Amino acid sequence: MAIAIILSVQTLVNQTFNFVKSASPAEVLQKPVTEIIGQLERMLGRALTNALDPAAAVPGPFATENGTRWLKTANTVGINVRTIRHFWNIIPYSLLLPNAQNAIHILPIWETGVVSSLYGPSSWNINPEFFSPELAAAAPQLDSVEKQLKAVVNLLHLLGKAVGMDVVPHTDRYSEQALANPQFFEWLQRRDLEIVRHSGDLHHDVQMSILGWLLEQGSAVAGLDIPHEPDVFFTHMSEPERLQRLFGTPQDYSGRLRRRKMLMQQLYEEGFETVPATMGPPYRGLEVNPDAEAVLRDEDGRVWRDYRIKNAQSFSRVFGPLARYRLYEARNNNNNWELDFEKPNRAAWTYVCEHYRHIQARYNFDFMRGDMSHVQMRREGVPKNPDEYYDLHRAVKLHICKTNPSFGYFAESFLAPPGEMAYGDECDHLEASLADSTLGDLQSEPVGTVKFVRDFWQYRDWLETRRFAPNFTIFTADKDDPRFDRFYLQGNELRHFMALFLADMPSYMGLGFECRDPHPTPAANEFYTKLYVFQESSGPKSTSGPYRWGTNVRLYNNILRQRILADRIFPNIQGVKTDWLIPPDRSGRKKMIAWTQAGTPSYIFIANLDTGKACANLKLDLPAGTWALNFSTEQATLSSHQFSGGRGLLKKILPGEGLVLELLPIPDNEAAGFPKP
Repeated sequence: MAIAIILSVQTLVNQTFNFVKSASPAEVLQKPVTEIIGQLERMLGRALTNALDPAAAVPGPFATENGTRWLKTANTVGINVRTIRHFWNIIPYSLLLPNAQNAIHILPIWETGVVSSLYGPSSWNINPEFFSPELAAAAPQLDSVEKQLKAVVNLLHLLGKAVGMDVVPHTDRYSEQALANPQFFEWLQRRDLEIVRHSGDLHHDVQMSILGWLLEQGSAVAGLDIPHEPDVFFTHMSEPERLQRLFGTPQDYSGRLRRRKMLMQQLYEEGFETVPATMGPPYRGLEVNPDAEAVLRDEDGRVWRDYRIKNAQSFSRVFGPLARYRLYEARNNNNNWELDFEKPNRAAWTYVCEHYRHIQARYNFDFMRGDMSHVQMRREGVPKNPDEYYDLHRAVKLHICKTNPSFGYFAESFLAPPGEMAYGDECDHLEASLADSTLGDLQSEPVGTVKFVRDFWQYRDWLETRRFAPNFTIFTADKDDPRFDRFYLQGNELRHFMALFLADMPSYMGLGFECRDPHPTPAANEFYTKLYVFQESSGPKSTSGPYRWGTNVRLYNNILRQRILADRIFPNIQGVKTDWLIPPDRSGRKKMIAWTQAGTPSYIFIANLDTGKACANLKLDLPAGTWALNFSTEQATLSSHQFSGGRGLLKKILPGEGLVLELLPIPDNEAAGFPKP
C-alpha cells in the first residue's frame, strides 16, 4: 500500500527543503538511479561530478570544527543497509530527511560470518552484498562496493549530513582477523561439555595448528612462500601477506570463504574456539551450557554448544558467535579467568586502532558509533586517572583525532544504574572513555509513563552536569522486534517532535520509524528492522524476502509536517540552549513540559507527555512579544490564536500533543516607535 501524501506533489530541490515530498520511503527507493542522479544534479550542480569520483574526498559539514562538541547536538538517523539492499539507497532515503537530522549512522559495513550478523565481521573487507549493479551501470567508475561507499559518503556530505561508522570490539568466531592474528584473541579448547583448556598462552598452540594446516594445503595464491616458524609468519610477516597465503585475494570472495571453512573445520576438530564476547558483570568465568536447547548444528554439520557465565548476574550474556579482542594479558595464565589491566596487549590495541584509522581515512567518516560501549570490566570500577589503555573506543577516537580533530564518538550505552550492565558508574565510564554522546534508553519505555518522564528529567540533568550528552532516542534497530511493540503503540509523533525541537540535545532515530505501523500483536518478521541485522532462513529470527515498510499514513504525514517545520526554523534554533518554561518533573507525575530558546526566544514548544489524558487551561508565562499558535503534532489545521507576552492560557492540549508558538514580527510602525493605532 502506498502512502498518500497530503501535500502537493512537487520536488523541492534547494538546501532548505531537500527532501522529496512526492514519495514515501518505500516509493522513493524504487526510483531509478538515473532519476535520483538527475535530481541531485539539479540540487548540487557541478559538485555532483566530484562527489561521484571515488578518488575525491568531500569534507563533512563539521570537518572544520576544532573538536567534537558538534556531536552533542546532532540529530542522527541509523540505517541498516540490509533493509534497503545497498549503499546507494541511503541517498534517496536521505532526501526524505530534513536538514535538522544532520547525521547518518551506517550500521556495520563489513563482510559477515556466523548467521551473517552485521555485528560479527569476518574480515576488514566491505560487505559485497551492499553493491548496486544499477549504480555501476549508471556511473561506470563506481564498479566496486568500496567505490560506491566512498561516493555515497561524498554525497551525504554535500547534503549536509555527517556520516558515522561502527567500531565493533569483536569479530566473528573464526574471522579472518582471528585466524590471521590468533595472538590478538583469547582461545579455549572444548571437548563436548567441558572446557579442557583456557590458558592465556593457548594462542601459541592455535598458531601452530593454523601454520601446520597452511603448510599442508599450500598458499591460496600460488607461488608464495610459507615460513615454517610461527613467529616469522604471525609477527614479522604483514597481515596482507598472511591473508593472501591463508585465504587468497580480497576479490576472491568464494575462494576465501572456502579456505576459511576448511581451516575452521580443522580447529573445530581439535576443539579450538575463540573465547566468546560477553556482556554484564561478572563478564569472565565461562562454562558450557549443558541444556538440550543450548546446541546448534550449522549448515556444514558442526555441532556448537552455547556458553554461560558462572555466577551470572541479571545482565550477564554470552555471545557465542562473537570473539572479543584480547586487550590484556591474563593473570596466572588465566587459571581463574582474570585479566591483568596493568598489562595491556599493546600490539592488539595498535592493530585495532590502526585498522579503524585506515577505514576512517579511506571513506572519510565523521564519527564512530561504539558498539557495546557499556562494557567496563574492572571490578573496582572506573579508575580516577584512566590511561591510554583504559578503553578501546577511547583509544580509537584519540588515534583518529590526531589527524581529524572533529572525529566524534557516539557510544552505545544504556545509562543503566551503577553495577548493573558494567562495574561502577556508567556515566563515569562514558566520561573516562571520552564519549561525546550516548544512545541511552528512552526508547525502551512508552511515552507518558511515570518512568519515562522521570528518566527524561534524569537525561536532561546529565546533559547539564556531565561531559557527555545523552540522546533523546526515538527508536533503534535493536528495539525494532516484536518484544518491544508495546513501546510504540502511541506517542510516536511526540517522540519525533521532542527529538527535533530540543535543539540542545542530540537525538537518534532508526530507519523505518516514520511510517511504522502499530503492532498490538506481532507482525511478520519482515516488518522489523532488527531481524535484518541477521540473515537467518529458519527459526524465530528468520526472514523471507526484503524488509517491508510500514504503511502508517497518519504517522508519516504528521512527521512530514514536522520535517517541513524543522527545515524552516532549524537555522534559528540549532544548538541553542533550552530555557524551560515548564521543566520536566523529577517525580514523573507532572506530564506537561514547555520550553523556548535562552537569550532571544523565537519559538515556544509545548508537549503533553500524557498520551491518555488532555490538559485543560494550561497557564504559561510567555516572554515579551506577540505569539501565534501555528503548529500541532495532532492537528493539520489550527484556528488562529495569538497571545501577548505575560500569562497565556491554552484551553486544551490533546493527549500526546506537541504545539509550537511563534513570535510574530513587530509591525513596521511599532518598530519605528509609533504608537499602536
